[in-house]
Amino acid sequence: MSLAVTLSRAQAGVAAPQVMVEVHLSGGLPATHIVGLPEAAVREARDRVRVAIQSAAFEYPNRRVTVNLAPAELPKDGGRFDLAIALGILAAGGQVPREKLDDCEFLGELALSGALRGVSGVLPALLRARARGRRVVVPRANAAEAALIPEVDVRVADTLSEVCGWLHGAQDLPQPATAIESGDEFGLDLADVRGQAQARRALEIAATGGHHLLLVGPPGTGKTMLAARLPSILPPLTESEALETCAVLSVAGQEVDPRYWRRRPFRAPHHTASAAALVGGGSDPRPGEISLAHNGVLFLDELPEFTRHVLDVLREPLETGHIAISRATRQSVFPAQFQLVAAMNPCPCGYAGDPRQRCRCTPDQIQRYRNRVSGPLLDRIDLSLEVPRVPVSEIGAPRGAQDEDSATVRARVLKGRHQALMRAGQPNAEISTRELERDCALGPAERRWFDAALERLGLSARAYHRTLRVARTIADLDGGTAALDVSHLAEALQYRRY
Repeated sequence: MSLAVTLSRAQAGVAAPQVMVEVHLSGGLPATHIVGLPEAAVREARDRVRVAIQSAAFEYPNRRVTVNLAPAELPKDGGRFDLAIALGILAAGGQVPREKLDDCEFLGELALSGALRGVSGVLPALLRARARGRRVVVPRANAAEAALIPEVDVRVADTLSEVCGWLHGAQDLPQPATAIESGDEFGLDLADVRGQAQARRALEIAATGGHHLLLVGPPGTGKTMLAARLPSILPPLTESEALETCAVLSVAGQEVDPRYWRRRPFRAPHHTASAAALVGGGSDPRPGEISLAHNGVLFLDELPEFTRHVLDVLREPLETGHIAISRATRQSVFPAQFQLVAAMNPCPCGYAGDPRQRCRCTPDQIQRYRNRVSGPLLDRIDLSLEVPRVPVSEIGAPRGAQDEDSATVRARVLKGRHQALMRAGQPNAEISTRELERDCALGPAERRWFDAALERLGLSARAYHRTLRVARTIADLDGGTAALDVSHLAEALQYRRY
């Protein structure tokens, strides 16, 4: 029988659908045909595979070779199927045992010398293989990713010859070394920031509840320093969250450092970034910055300098936690559960309201500058506050009791978030409207005060719900009191200044 089947996996967003590589040898003029909706890189595999098989001292069949990649309606791209195609051809010709291919999946691109090259999207494929209980063979270049999932029987190889020797039982393929995590799990420390008590408080509230944050102030007041240290006070990633985050990096073709794989990502794209760079895109969709910041922080410095169209594409993923990119032949869905932190100057020159520098901007210029950020986007930001200039006497002073380090603040954050998880199973920023009615019930006096304040400020229904979520977080930091009082509501409202 001149038919063999090997298993591989395609890449569709962060999913890894299974692909059956069916190889049939028949009579007729020698030729190789690949069918099953292959794109250019897959069609070219026939030449790579032929030369790689010959370089590995095997015989390429002098027959008509038909390779079918099933399911046929799934687009196939990249060189990830090379190894599976080569083994299928060798198995169909009786040069490697077919029965050894049944419970294995193969990923890897072949060089003309027969060497294996790394491919992107290995981590999602390993997660799916773990659910099926199958072994996986990957190139040694992907060993670092493979080491993150010890529950999967993964073998790494350098060449096609090594894989064939393993299938024949003549040699063993090594497993990837277990990932060794660094003790530096959180990176920068909040103790580096001097003063800014209110901004520190807002950062702590944002970390506890998972709220979005906007910092407004003159240049050099510490806005970027504060934002960069938010990951250091966030709760550490769980194993499943870390694997989700690393899976996005793997799909994007970025290297996953096993020493810091549990560190929350911090992405800070430049203000010249396009909409596609921010949310993802391309003819073969790839994740953008919001997906690379999944389970972490997306920091947009100089917020009004981003084009308004680019900023407005953030509105939907801020609400849904994912982004769907549709193209003519496919739709890819990427996770985007990120925490937005933005920073901006109060005016074009940056010194409006600064007691030490004179602002040169007219009221019209200031208004036009602030109007670059749309109202609907600002409405989705839970906390916004001014970050004033720090007195010179505090900048070089020794660290005081108010300049707490990240470990101290993180302990309070963990305690406050534990309250939310025990009550609703998720951070306060993610609780639904129905859960708000249950967890943020107001007494008659608090209701009258809150309604009057909302009426004076002219807040929207979305802002109403987001303010309640922030008040709930403040109450959790205040010891987890069941009822919200006026002090919690007042503090939450003072963070809606923009």
